[in-house]
Amino acid sequence: MELGLVGLGKMGGNMRERIRRAGHTVVGFDRNPDLADVHSLKELVENLAAPRVVWVMVPAGAATQSTIDELGELLQPGDVVVDGGNSRWTDDEKHAEELAAKGIGFVDCGVSGGVWGLENGYALMYGGDAENVAKVQPVFDALKPEGKFGAVHAGKVGAGHFAKMVHNGIEYAMMQAYAEGWELLEKVDSVTDVREVFRSWQEGTVIRSWLLDLAVNALDEDEHLDRLKGFAQDSGEGRWTVEAAIDNAVPLPAITASLFARFASRQEDSPQMKMIAALRNQFGGHAVEKK
Repeated sequence: MELGLVGLGKMGGNMRERIRRAGHTVVGFDRNPDLADVHSLKELVENLAAPRVVWVMVPAGAATQSTIDELGELLQPGDVVVDGGNSRWTDDEKHAEELAAKGIGFVDCGVSGGVWGLENGYALMYGGDAENVAKVQPVFDALKPEGKFGAVHAGKVGAGHFAKMVHNGIEYAMMQAYAEGWELLEKVDSVTDVREVFRSWQEGTVIRSWLLDLAVNALDEDEHLDRLKGFAQDSGEGRWTVEAAIDNAVPLPAITASLFARFASRQEDSPQMKMIAALRNQFGGHAVEKK
């Protein structure tokens, strides 16, 4: 089939290559002309035969909204737009309604795989009407990992990004657990080779995972992570997961704590810890460290 792909960065560029390897035609557009096959969204649409499928792979929020707005003016009834970025599921419902008014279908797709996706395939979670999903199915089949699993029609519009959001929330908690365990192992004198302890867990343990494999890779490159600063950004999906939990009265203590740990990483001199130190000094005479 033919596919229009908007956004050819680290994820989008590799996705274009994987889809082409599967024998499909991809017409790509990016604001960087060195990456693009065409020079405008209008030219992209003109190079596709109807019914068209255009996959949007740009940052969530304003960039996605403006791209979908422009595509809504260029595409025809029967065409389909796929949002494969990290959009919030509530935006999907809005985009589907706006495009449906013009007879254009909409599918949201959560994509996981990062820089490894080109060779390993991408885990896909998509939402939308069966008719629209069917028009995109050859691309889903090209992108997914080999085997029976790795892709799912999660439900209605918004279900794909909601499922990916929860996936990322779980990822936050798993990474936090590995990080806490690593710090404790590094702290004690009795454990003399933390990296090899992590490596030993890769076989035969209940905590083995791809994230553990990646942790070992990182320790192979920098055994004590001395070259890194203790700062971790959050993409937004962890926050959305916690907000959704509040809205639905679902307790997520591990995921919530892992999100707050990210926030703590951004404080070189924690204001909260100042108050805790002051209180310990007041009630117990415990020593405080002063600047």
